[in-house]
Amino acid sequence: MFRSLSLGVAALCVAGPAFAQQRPARADQDQPDTQLTIGGDEVVVTAAPMARSTAAILTSVDILSGEIAQRQNVNSAFELFGRLPGVVLTDFGQGTTPGRFSIRGFNGEGEINAVKLLIDGVPSNDNAGRMDFIDMIAPLDIGAVELVRGTSDPRWGLHAIAGSANVRTRTGGTYLDTRASAGAFGSYDAQLSAGLETGRLSQNYLLGYRQTDGYRDHAGLDRINVAGKWFYDFGAAKLGLIARHSRITADEPGYLTDADAYADRRRSYALSAYDGGTRQLSQYSLHLDTDPARRVSFTGTAYANTIDDDRLVRFSANVAQQQRRGNERQYGVIAGLHWHVADWLMAETGGDVQWQHNQSRRWTTDRRTIVAATRDQDFDLTVGGAYVQAVLSPLRWLTVTLAWRIDRIGGDFTNRLNGRSYPVNDYGTISQPKLSLAVTPVAGVTAYGNYGRTFQIGAGSGAFVVPPRVRDVAASINEGFEGGIKLAQGRWLSARAAVWQQTASGELRRRLNDPSGEFDNLGETRRRGLDLEATVQPVSGLSAWASWSHQKAVIRVPDPAAPLTRGNRIDHVPQNVYTAGIEWAPRTRPWRASLWGNGQSSYELTTANDRGRYGGYFQLTGELAYQLTDALEVSAQLRNLTNDRYEYVWYDGTQRLHAPADPRSLSGAIRARF
Repeated sequence: MFRSLSLGVAALCVAGPAFAQQRPARADQDQPDTQLTIGGDEVVVTAAPMARSTAAILTSVDILSGEIAQRQNVNSAFELFGRLPGVVLTDFGQGTTPGRFSIRGFNGEGEINAVKLLIDGVPSNDNAGRMDFIDMIAPLDIGAVELVRGTSDPRWGLHAIAGSANVRTRTGGTYLDTRASAGAFGSYDAQLSAGLETGRLSQNYLLGYRQTDGYRDHAGLDRINVAGKWFYDFGAAKLGLIARHSRITADEPGYLTDADAYADRRRSYALSAYDGGTRQLSQYSLHLDTDPARRVSFTGTAYANTIDDDRLVRFSANVAQQQRRGNERQYGVIAGLHWHVADWLMAETGGDVQWQHNQSRRWTTDRRTIVAATRDQDFDLTVGGAYVQAVLSPLRWLTVTLAWRIDRIGGDFTNRLNGRSYPVNDYGTISQPKLSLAVTPVAGVTAYGNYGRTFQIGAGSGAFVVPPRVRDVAASINEGFEGGIKLAQGRWLSARAAVWQQTASGELRRRLNDPSGEFDNLGETRRRGLDLEATVQPVSGLSAWASWSHQKAVIRVPDPAAPLTRGNRIDHVPQNVYTAGIEWAPRTRPWRASLWGNGQSSYELTTANDRGRYGGYFQLTGELAYQLTDALEVSAQLRNLTNDRYEYVWYDGTQRLHAPADPRSLSGAIRARF
């Protein structure tokens, strides 16, 4: 079955979904709207969404506009997600491994990576679901960031446990946009985003460079990003090519013990003096968008991703330094066919297949000199899925979406240390039914609810029957529910409230520092929460926003090996996550001023819940900008305005280890747009 599924999807397409020109909304239809946009109106929900469009997904969706993203001063693009409601940032601050974001009661530790990352619609997670590819993105090149929450979206399978995030970059147009900034800790950043549209051909380019010494000792970073996009409109079809590359070289400051974490936050121990690494990321994709018939649209993508990672790290004096070298090659195809059958019915089918070839090698080292090999894995993984979806609007005020997705897994694994090979777990056909509905009783009010299933498989060797395992391990099935209401009153008010729950059977957690790449069974889990968010624009030029997410993640039925964890909270999941901000940007004045912040409550360090709670913070950023001319703007940002002394903390089995965050820091920027 897997072979036929792979060939069927591959035959559908040679290219991609993210660049269809949206059709204007039909005046005689009401489109239910569950999305909230922060910082602009660039994203338009249409009455007849294109294939694989989020417009047909009736769940909580948040969109960060390019207007906001482009002016941020961040070390890594993952930090931009802190502007979105309910997002937890896990800030490691370790060289080429700066951090991750997570949603819906999952954490960013790396044992479970629950968000499907997409860049211009191209899958961009590594084999374990990590989000390293996000460092290819420079803020100035972002058109919008789209975050889809929950289990009801049928478009994606692998890694979409709690939802998906799509970073859409600027495409089309003729412009030249440059931004240069300098700030605390020897930080310098230069970005250039340019577009040239002549007739049917559009070209877009990105060049970015960032260098910083870092707040802590031995924390220097050097990164260069380049990208090119070429699209040609044939009239009946639009064909495009995107190429990206990033190279990052960085030192790692390591972690501090309890005794030193608050006494000398800038310190880096001598044991970390040889830690650091180099990471190279590349992504190439071919995109096709066409309307083969009236009311029918087709999108397709073919892509190739590569990761070459070489990292040396020593977490504490209790362990030896490790050299970790990973090489991944991913090739995939994606397709979607959308048919607007009638005014009351839209049908869609699609699928995707990804072929991976992965190598993961590790050695113990002494000051970068290899001592012994501890891991040499070579494995292939193939994941393919297909879905069908029908959107029915039998009444003007009612929309129902029925969907079904199936996925199949294949592959093989070789341990090159002993020369033995092992089969992939027999996951069978992973079935994922979905159901959503939305009711619009009056204009501007949408009540919605959804149900769906997603899945998790083992990462690395965890996806294979490798001793001591002697039998297949089933996929963990996540089952989720959500109910919400969205209120939109013209341009002055947008608000949404949602309650949600996700349960998982046999949740798997990777052992991050295990040389063989093994995993533990966390057990049956339950995550539930309440999300509240609102944006107001009481007068022209003034906007304010706020959000609060209350969540709880617990172990319902523990692994038999850890019975005392029953009822305990899952580690590194804060119970409260919040954002707030205000901006004054009158069109008739050259000044712009804004103040915003994000934060979270503290979290448990282990599932035993016996090592204390850490990690709570609220971080404020202020920005003041002045428009010198129509093309030139100068600005200043003051991050961590209150100088909150917060940090990321984890427990390595013997002691707590701390990574202090940056203190108050000032940066200045100049931006020229033509």
